[in-house]
Amino acid sequence: MLKLENVKKAYDGVTILEHINLEIEDGEIVSILGPSGCGKTTLLNLILGITEIDAGKLYFNGEDITEVPMEKRGFNIVFQDYALFPNLNVYQNITYGLKNRPSISTKKEVDELIGLLGLQEHLKKRIDQLSGGQKQRVALARTMVMKPRILLLDEPLSALDGVIKESIKDRIRAIAQEYHLTTIIVTHDPEEALTLSDRVMIVNEGAIAQFGRPGDIIEKPGNEFVKKFILNQLEIKKNNIFALFGAGCPNVQVS
Repeated sequence: MLKLENVKKAYDGVTILEHINLEIEDGEIVSILGPSGCGKTTLLNLILGITEIDAGKLYFNGEDITEVPMEKRGFNIVFQDYALFPNLNVYQNITYGLKNRPSISTKKEVDELIGLLGLQEHLKKRIDQLSGGQKQRVALARTMVMKPRILLLDEPLSALDGVIKESIKDRIRAIAQEYHLTTIIVTHDPEEALTLSDRVMIVNEGAIAQFGRPGDIIEKPGNEFVKKFILNQLEIKKNNIFALFGAGCPNVQVS
């Protein structure tokens, strides 16, 4: 279990996060959701260990890891831009981290992961030959072969469309279930958070506005900000769909 206890972070005297208290269970998928500048990426970086905590404590499985450096926490992140090596093919990218730590995953385990992510036919391709969804799957595989204790994903679906986005959602769920892996996702998109996560944490102005199951958030928004943020974002998506297809669909009425 990951636990944050009264965590605070400030830059140049400006408070970015304050009074952050939460517990995330083993194997749970949690999305950190909020508007740009609310502090969600900073929170992800605090958990990863890129950024130091100013005050408060961070625990993993009962151990205080507040002062433990990033490389010793065993948490891995998939960045928004994938950060793949263009000079290496897909298989070389996936197994890159095993060069220095070959005992972490066996070839059988690597092959099973490649199969789970549907990458068998792409292993010899260059990175520039891949679609966005394929690059995302390669980045997931490269991270997973290192057997992270927690998987962190920074806007994993932001550059993907439609069917590809749903496919990656399915892969993320499959990984979390197969490996009983705690997965923390940063996103600005309520639809992504609500349809992918076991629980959603909504952040506003550096504080937790609400933390709960998707159904509970929809049915009982914790405050006016949560209600407006969720409903407004979903309304925008609905209007965009209607604007694109409404004119050609006689049964759709755009108000």
